[in-house]
Amino acid sequence: MLIRSTVHSTRRSLFPIRSQPRSRTMSSTINGTTNAVQGKIPLPAPRFAKVTEDVWTMINTAAAESPKQPICNLGQGFMNFLPPHYVTEAVKETIDQIPSNQYSPPRGRPRLLQALSTAYSPFFSPTLGGRPLNPNTEIVVTAGANEGILAALTAFVGEGDEVIVMEPYFDQYISNIEMQGAKVVYVPIRPPANGNVNNPASEWKLEMEELEGKVTEKTKCVILNTPHNPIGKVFSRDELVQIGEIAERHNLLIISDEVYDRLSFREGGHQRIATLSPALYARTLTVGSAGKTFGCTGWRVGWLLGPEHLIKFVLAAHTRITFCVNSPMQEAIATGFERAEEEGYYTETVAEYKKRYEILCGVFDKLGLPYTIPDGGYFLLVNFSRVQIPSTYTFPTTIQSRARDFKLAYWLTREIGVVAIPPTEFFTEENWGLAEDYLRFAVCKTEGTLVEAGRRLEKLKEFIRD
Repeated sequence: MLIRSTVHSTRRSLFPIRSQPRSRTMSSTINGTTNAVQGKIPLPAPRFAKVTEDVWTMINTAAAESPKQPICNLGQGFMNFLPPHYVTEAVKETIDQIPSNQYSPPRGRPRLLQALSTAYSPFFSPTLGGRPLNPNTEIVVTAGANEGILAALTAFVGEGDEVIVMEPYFDQYISNIEMQGAKVVYVPIRPPANGNVNNPASEWKLEMEELEGKVTEKTKCVILNTPHNPIGKVFSRDELVQIGEIAERHNLLIISDEVYDRLSFREGGHQRIATLSPALYARTLTVGSAGKTFGCTGWRVGWLLGPEHLIKFVLAAHTRITFCVNSPMQEAIATGFERAEEEGYYTETVAEYKKRYEILCGVFDKLGLPYTIPDGGYFLLVNFSRVQIPSTYTFPTTIQSRARDFKLAYWLTREIGVVAIPPTEFFTEENWGLAEDYLRFAVCKTEGTLVEAGRRLEKLKEFIRD
């Protein structure tokens, strides 16, 4: 009784009773008792006023309700295997150390900052005149790559600014930009004209004239993603040079999302735009992720690399967003970087992912369904234009209004028992036509999972038409 009356009194003081006709009544239930509270309830900020069901909710709900249990989930990009043993062992050891259970410095734990400098300086040093990355001024550790991008946008983008995003895009880019009161400006990476054959990811093209045509006096930043999710495109040096020239001509900040940098399969490896010239290093923030590098997406450890005159503002924003990143995981990731080279981890991981791709691609080769041959990352785009869903099949209303790939993904989950993601979620509606025949499959799974997925996907044969 005391708790109920106290809460009721508090709510009355926050939302005083009004006699105007527009007043609303809300009901609250506390300890089984419903109280009517008169008052006008504050509306959410406009950026959150329109809440829609996202792709993850739609597809995961379909997966949970699928009669084909246990489901074979190749949807979201999380692993179903453990990180390297020396990384998980390091967490267990670190958790018993008092300092690792307390706040870390906002910039990051000194050991991880040094480990990142040691790991990345070989790529950046030639551009920096032979010196290494300064761990105390040119690196900041963030709560995953996503918070790092949010911190960068918070630091540099304001009300009325414009940010160019290439579609397909990582969906968090959009909310991170709009939360600053800024406008998202989209430019598509266009698929090959002939989608009926296997095409290398490099054939997905960003038209540079179209990109520069999107720049206005309000443009503040361009976000680049390479290796690209979901295409698997690794931007070539020539493409990066052209993007850099546009950024220099218009004085744009570059946020280069390179979370899959250690999963590049191209000859010559991954190319980083910030390492092309001192001028580009001066305007680029390079984003990295422990979750992608060491297979621990739930640990939420990321980082940004860049010049001090950019990093100091990112650090200021990061300090106000999360203040610092969890301590034991930082120490464990430092161990990962310290041992990765001697363990042959990067080479071994690339070889393992190539094997996973071979398993899944082999399935689609047998089915005659063409796909984009990735140069990096851990996603596979498959063209399902020849797969015909029965015309009598019933979809929920949330799926009916979406592009064809949503229907394909829902049907595949429910009837075949394999989860995939519809890529039009990462396109503007006007460009749905570029991707609605594709589905995205994650290969960051055990070989056994991929083999089982292949066994189930063989059932597609009866639905494939010429």
